[in-house]
Amino acid sequence: MKIAINQFFFIAIFILITTGGSWGLDVFPKESWKDQADPIADENARIGGEISVFGGQYPKSLNYYLDNNVLSSEVFGALFESLLTMNPITMEDEPGLADQWSISDDKKTFTFHLNPKARWSDGTPITAEDVKWTYDVILDPKNMTGPHKISMERFEPPEVVDKQTIRFTARETHWKNLLAAGGFQILCKHAYAKKDFNTINFEFPVVSGPYKLGRIDEGVLLKLNRRTDWWNIAAESSKNKGNFETITYKFFAERTNAFEAFKKGIIDLFPVYTSRIWINETSGDSFLKNHIIKQKIHNHKPIGFQGFAMNMRQSPFDDILVRKAMACLLDRNKMNQTLMYNQYFLHRSYYEDLYSKANPCPNPLINLDKKKARALLAQAGWVVNPATGFLEKNGKKFSFKFLTRAASSEKFLSIYAEDLIDAGIEMIIDKKDWASWARDMEEFNYQMTWAAWGAGVFKDPESMWLSAEADRKSGNNITGFKNKTVDQLIEKQKTIFDIQKRNDIYREIDQLIYQEYPYVLLWNIDYTRLLYWNKFGMPATVLSKYGNESNALWYWWIDEDSEAALDDAIQMKAPLPPQPASVRFEEAFGE
Repeated sequence: MKIAINQFFFIAIFILITTGGSWGLDVFPKESWKDQADPIADENARIGGEISVFGGQYPKSLNYYLDNNVLSSEVFGALFESLLTMNPITMEDEPGLADQWSISDDKKTFTFHLNPKARWSDGTPITAEDVKWTYDVILDPKNMTGPHKISMERFEPPEVVDKQTIRFTARETHWKNLLAAGGFQILCKHAYAKKDFNTINFEFPVVSGPYKLGRIDEGVLLKLNRRTDWWNIAAESSKNKGNFETITYKFFAERTNAFEAFKKGIIDLFPVYTSRIWINETSGDSFLKNHIIKQKIHNHKPIGFQGFAMNMRQSPFDDILVRKAMACLLDRNKMNQTLMYNQYFLHRSYYEDLYSKANPCPNPLINLDKKKARALLAQAGWVVNPATGFLEKNGKKFSFKFLTRAASSEKFLSIYAEDLIDAGIEMIIDKKDWASWARDMEEFNYQMTWAAWGAGVFKDPESMWLSAEADRKSGNNITGFKNKTVDQLIEKQKTIFDIQKRNDIYREIDQLIYQEYPYVLLWNIDYTRLLYWNKFGMPATVLSKYGNESNALWYWWIDEDSEAALDDAIQMKAPLPPQPASVRFEEAFGE
């Protein structure tokens, strides 16, 4: 599962970056605000052409409200819009479908006026009824909209004031209320109201965003086609973005297969998550001659975390002693050295970017310690059966299933399995495709799995760490984490609008979570590794200030001269001029 954080700029930035908004005035935007060009976008951008990217495994749904993953987030964000957007540099709230909004003095009532120019792709106006219907759909108990219910539940049912005005009243003060009310994608009532929402997966005939669904070949590819009739296409803030006529997602069961397709030119852009590829497989002729560009992008992208999630709802991982032992049996240093060329830092936090040299993380770094693990397991009542060599408790063997969806994880799991067997624990690999894995995760039908999570500049621990979320199916609290002190701190942060004070609370929360070992934490990097064919134009920063590789879909364009030069260079086996091996946002943007 990968949240991330990620994804399409207009909408998905609300998923990856959350903010309490601007509270200095009652009516927004401020009088001084005016629609102007995105400071990241390049005025040399040209419209046209196609970009092909790896879409992962074929999803079970493109409906982001039903399938909480990176791909559905990106696609949904291209099709549907929210009431507000956000400035990519200042992170101030800006108009989206709404051209004006107001906030009551008690910060509990939010009134939005929809832009009268806003239209669905069938030409009908976008109205307050569409907003209310979308809210109702999300909160309908029969709909599998899990984590999306959390923010919406903070409000009374919204009031349709008139055709273009809707009012949200929160049940309680919360720094995130403006984001919740203004940041969810609005769907078309007259197009979808008569359908069973849980079955709306791959057909979205009426949209509001800059792209629409094109050709879909199940399991193979998905195309998004640029809309020339998008209602907001002429806005200054829309210029030089969304430049590709077609965005094509191509699906492969494994990233290794996708990388082979990339090297053949079947895929244009390939973010690298595997050090072996970055170090060992980027030295062929195409790389040496700069037909393919290899680049590190250093910006302010928030750092998420990844780890082996343990289902704390059931044995054996309902015991903290066992969970801590599992962490002590993972040889991360060996994996980093032998499989990842020491490219990663080892996690010691669930909020890595809240710590710095000036504010160091107090959580101890967990290293392989079999002696400590054996002592913890013995304390938990697990005893070695001398006849089998495996641990037993109450006559039951210590054996568990590791639910996985990627063959690339197996080399890591084989190292882990060896150390587990040495401690008397059997790990059985249960490999499934993405859709089957996702279904099991929705029902929390697993014992251990590999999960990677994105992050936001502004943290929100509620969906993943609140006790009440542990029993919500399809939610983000996949481990079943429950802690009363964490609950109290989550409650406390809701009414704090000072981000630095909230971050202090999140560090407290982080340290409490760390002590409970819901995950066997793994590793991460603090930059983006990109490979791409040398035919694109792009901003000097390559990506935005807080963005990841999906920014390319919005800010890049096909440069006809570069494309022609690449074609000639490939035919003549000639080199092209090099590009910078590393790009730093501050230097490129001039901050």
